[in-house]
Amino acid sequence: MTDHAHDLARVQEATERLLSAAAALDNAALAEPSRLPGWTRGHVLAHIARNADALVNVLEGRPMYVSPEARDADIERDAPRPLETHLTDLRDSAARFDAAGSAPGDWNRVVELRNGVTDVAARLPFRRWAEVGLHHVDLGAGYELEDLPAEFTERETEFLAHRFLGRPDVPPTSLSDGTRTWRTGQDAPQPEVTVTGTPADLLGWLAGRRDGAALEVKGGELPALPPL
Repeated sequence: MTDHAHDLARVQEATERLLSAAAALDNAALAEPSRLPGWTRGHVLAHIARNADALVNVLEGRPMYVSPEARDADIERDAPRPLETHLTDLRDSAARFDAAGSAPGDWNRVVELRNGVTDVAARLPFRRWAEVGLHHVDLGAGYELEDLPAEFTERETEFLAHRFLGRPDVPPTSLSDGTRTWRTGQDAPQPEVTVTGTPADLLGWLAGRRDGAALEVKGGELPALPPL
């Protein structure tokens, strides 16, 4: 069972790491490209803050975003702000999410996120942890996939493997980081393809952060994964 209180504490830790890294930047660095195509570092920080508020909306029974267009417009509006404004917004929005996540409630209830995706409320803190952790890497400011906590890397790998499970456009695939294994892709008695690599390389490929060139593939080509 998901321990939302445990995950809320991990979100706080990840947020503090992000804030420390962001505080070492300056306004010129924020205007430079991030690792996400078309986004500056300012875009990444703006998205992280607005995602916190969007998840508060979900926890409190409102739509995650008013519309896809409004989501994108908010990020574009906030991206060019000065560093200190970004830092204040990140802290304040993180505090709002923590308050909403700490309030009593039915953590087994089903909630709706973007694009009709549903989940149980108890998983939202982990989803927030993923947003903060992976987008910290996306800043391109010295924090790498290898620096993510081992617990997070294992759980996010499992989450993404399950996300692609049953997809007809992904062959039956076995994933391994050398100590753990997961199944993904089409349902089949046996996998067609075996993909092995370090925890960071495996997560990077599943999360669309690495091209998979460092992975060892047997039984066929490295599967092409659908966009997240």
